[in-house]
Amino acid sequence: MKKQLLTVALAFAMSAHVVTAQPEKVAAAKTDTAPIVQIKPAPAQTQAALWASRVLARYHYKATPLDDAMSAKIFDAYFKALDSEKLYFTQADIDSFAPVRTKLDDAINNEDLTVPFQIYNVYQQRFFDRMTYARELLKGKFDFTTDESLQIDREKAPWAKNEDEAKDLWRKRVKNDWLRLKLAGKDEKAIRETLDKRYEGYQNRLKKLNNEDVFQMFMNAYAMAIEPHTNYLGPRSAENFDIAMRLSLDGIGAVLQSREDYTVIREIVPGGPADKSGKLKVGDRIVGVAQGNGPVTDVMGWRIDDVVQLVRGERNSTVRLDVLPADAGQDGKHTTISLVRQKISMEEQSAKKKVIEVTDNGVKRRIGVIQLPTFYQDFEARRKGDKDFKSATRDVKRILGELKKEKVDNVLIDLRNNGGGSLIEAVELTGLFIDKGPVVQQRSAEGRVEVESDTDAGLAWDGPMGVLINRGSASASEIFAAAIQDYGRGVIIGEPSFGKGTVQTLINLDRFSQNDKMKYGELKMTIAQFFRINGGTTQLRGVTPDIRFPVTSDDDNFGESSYDNALPWVQIKPATYMPSGDLKELFNPLQKKHDSRVAKDRDFLDIEQDIAEALKVRKDNLISLNETVRRKERENQEAKARLRESRLAGKDNPDEPVSGPGSKEQRGKVPTPTSPKKTNVVLKGAASADDGLQGDERSLTAELAAEKAAKNAKDVYLQEAAHILADEAGMLKADTRMASRAMPYMSMLKQVGN
Repeated sequence: MKKQLLTVALAFAMSAHVVTAQPEKVAAAKTDTAPIVQIKPAPAQTQAALWASRVLARYHYKATPLDDAMSAKIFDAYFKALDSEKLYFTQADIDSFAPVRTKLDDAINNEDLTVPFQIYNVYQQRFFDRMTYARELLKGKFDFTTDESLQIDREKAPWAKNEDEAKDLWRKRVKNDWLRLKLAGKDEKAIRETLDKRYEGYQNRLKKLNNEDVFQMFMNAYAMAIEPHTNYLGPRSAENFDIAMRLSLDGIGAVLQSREDYTVIREIVPGGPADKSGKLKVGDRIVGVAQGNGPVTDVMGWRIDDVVQLVRGERNSTVRLDVLPADAGQDGKHTTISLVRQKISMEEQSAKKKVIEVTDNGVKRRIGVIQLPTFYQDFEARRKGDKDFKSATRDVKRILGELKKEKVDNVLIDLRNNGGGSLIEAVELTGLFIDKGPVVQQRSAEGRVEVESDTDAGLAWDGPMGVLINRGSASASEIFAAAIQDYGRGVIIGEPSFGKGTVQTLINLDRFSQNDKMKYGELKMTIAQFFRINGGTTQLRGVTPDIRFPVTSDDDNFGESSYDNALPWVQIKPATYMPSGDLKELFNPLQKKHDSRVAKDRDFLDIEQDIAEALKVRKDNLISLNETVRRKERENQEAKARLRESRLAGKDNPDEPVSGPGSKEQRGKVPTPTSPKKTNVVLKGAASADDGLQGDERSLTAELAAEKAAKNAKDVYLQEAAHILADEAGMLKADTRMASRAMPYMSMLKQVGN
């Protein structure tokens, strides 16, 4: 089977555009006084663009010629990528580039990317103009008694007509930032210092972007103008993607974060070189890096990914770190720490388990939960014949063996926010729960249909099971959930999934390189569409759960249906397969029990209320800048939070995990400051009061404490899913006729125990 990858496109959501010809008519960028460096394309990038265009135009599932029509799409996508909220460019800027709207195809074919980079350089200047103006506004005062409002989401808004309109927009944005801090109790001096430092930080982060970042944004504008899940990965991004898929790298075992000008140790990976040395701790600042006995390179003010690149290295090699301890002042004494790099497993993204005990009418059921964040596999290790290669299926199979020994009554696979990964893993993971048979169908651009099947006889788990999904479950998650549903093998619980029904493969563009030193990067390109074994597809519609939870996002902002150029829903001939059982008879009684339970569950009702309020805010798309109005809103939110906290403090939680996690090298990649963020509503209980701060404006201690609290908060949806599977286990045990229909190939005692 080919190395095919299925991932949600949001992981690579930075896109970009191009413009060419008549550069003398480009909008005035004030480059003579600009506080920034004008970025230019490298020769390897112009060549990579040409080769990528040839591959995309010929081999993509939706092969589209690079012509004037595609140029116009790239043009729009590039400006959207750079300024999705329409905060920096004006309409005059857009108009000034209009003559080259249909000439970006020529730019790529002629290996001349001057204009796309000119567009970016204008963006840089506009960004600095806005930040400079924002910092000037901090010297004055704001009137919070007027009745004016700020538009929250400007993605669909028009560009500012002129500089005056852009300045008024930024006046409101700064006013809102100020008001948030004021409502949080900050005085004027603290507010000015915080915001001035924030806006300066934005400028500094933008200065750190280089031509690889710009080229990747431009090429993604091209790739995603064809279809939303096609992406260009620059050399460094390609390396990081490979690391994410195999869940391992060679390094020191520390998660790094950029805070102000320092690279800070955010987390120590258990069992790694940093942990075993005992010399590094959370909060320590890396200010220099040396290879072996070589000279120390000062990394103060560096991008986090550049520092990470120095810290990573070949296994068994030595890296020396110049460290400023966490408890030392800026002028404190440095220490030098030598570490030998080793293979580091990123266990945080590996499959994990917990057991939830559910008691109903005096009967206790044990539900084994397997949380799978991604469908990972170390392709290289598998290709080399490594018997211990890392894979999601192997990890889940091991965990299922452990859950058998713990005598659980039912198993829940938690795929919430699992954006996909390896197609191979989706097929093999399904094989743990069915005997043999087809799992998914693929149709190529030529219309050829292939069936991917589980060929290994036997099941790793032959008892009842369920799958928990949400809108963030995509690709491989949808293949697995759909197969389990089509086979009648398990109950699908949650909300409709993402709706990504396409197959991607990685194309290494380095094969076209003229020499070993010129790196072209990779294309993650759509080459096929996948279909359920029943002939349907998850494209656009996703997987519809058997037992539905409240929807946490709207289709216009998150999911396949939010993309203008998504492939349509179609249907093909079903594959030949034999269902494992028929669970439909269970759904109505399970739904009734679920409805009855959540109608009395205050936590569940709170979540439904939070969702309704969040969706209303998103629909209204306005926030008041009047202090009296905002203060009243804040007081109402705080009162609601206090009421919930007092209620939670006064009741026991009988569903705490009794075993496993949750029972009693790179973070902070420099983003484009305007990267769009389309996400689900976060459901982790009542939010604490808004402190008005962002990112590293909070202390590292406070940030880590908040993350820990969120991680340990009661997961209402998971608890309810466990209740549903406990109900199922009880129904199967009580009714042998129903059990024989639901799972005809198993005996009752074997499937649910006593």
